[in-house]
Amino acid sequence: MPKMKTHSGAKKRLRITGSGKVMHERTNRRHLLEGKSSRRTRRLSVDVVTSPADVRTARALLGR
Repeated sequence: MPKMKTHSGAKKRLRITGSGKVMHERTNRRHLLEGKSSRRTRRLSVDVVTSPADVRTARALLGR
């Protein structure tokens, strides 16, 4: 039986912590950063826990 392949898009966007939480980056931090305040860009730079509704799907895409 061949191995399952990890979903390429998911592995670029999501990561699983040591304790098993699924984390992702916040949106709005890619471009047009000059117009956004430093306070806002700092806040957006922190990874956040993925919502419980999406965790099951995320784990399946990552092969976990």
